[in-house]
Amino acid sequence: MTDIRLDPSAHETEQAVPKLSLSRVSKGYAQTNGERVEAVTDVGLEIAPGEFVCVIGPSGCGKSTVLNLIAGLDVPDAGEVRMDGKAVEGPASDRAMLFQEPALFPWMSVAENVEYPLKLKGLSPDDRRRLAATWLSKVHLSGFADAQPHELSPGMRHRAAIARSLACQPGVLLADEPFGTLDAQSREMLQRELQAVWIETRNTLVFVTHNVREAVFLADRVLLMSARPGTFVAEHRISAPRPRNWENVLLNKVVTDIHEHLLREVEKFAEAEIGGEPSLA
Repeated sequence: MTDIRLDPSAHETEQAVPKLSLSRVSKGYAQTNGERVEAVTDVGLEIAPGEFVCVIGPSGCGKSTVLNLIAGLDVPDAGEVRMDGKAVEGPASDRAMLFQEPALFPWMSVAENVEYPLKLKGLSPDDRRRLAATWLSKVHLSGFADAQPHELSPGMRHRAAIARSLACQPGVLLADEPFGTLDAQSREMLQRELQAVWIETRNTLVFVTHNVREAVFLADRVLLMSARPGTFVAEHRISAPRPRNWENVLLNKVVTDIHEHLLREVEKFAEAEIGGEPSLA
């Protein structure tokens, strides 16, 4: 079993309850042809409150499966997922999720999109407006509160989605390659925006990405998953101070080290694909 635990000296004492924990978690899926594919196996992980963790690995290694298990969108076949020491039994408002597409409601204004989950939580109209304005300000969209989603650039729509997710003050924010479809310039700008917001809020954040450079820039820890069936095979702790910039020699060295390890896992996955095994995200 691979069990990656937070170094207690970095954040909390060893006895502290982790914000998130996965213990010997496995998950597989049945395919249309009746065969079963194991997505992740025997996964062990602990994440401290307020920690920013990035997960990388070959395509199909089970990164999204791990997020879905934490979100409560999937149920493990074996093992247990816990948040604040309690078993995760389904989706809940203490976990918010960012996807590759912002999925804003096109018939609502930007502010109304941010207010919508607050309305579901039962907040008053005044409180909803106040919180929406606060979070749109944090992502530099105050001037676009009344705009429709189609009037925003792709990067601006992602910032609106970030504001919507964080306005509810979730205990954990889960992100499944949220910047994957953006051009390089927009992606770098959003990385800086997300870093700035996280420095202020210190939400526990689990961020899946294929981009090693992005992971190293954002994370306290970068966790590398193996080829399918996925499990965690390496941990890289990023000690560079924040706010970060790419002039930091340490960051570039870590990118190189992780990239070399990732390539080895990708080669394993390619060999499995040649052998005819199907792919899972």
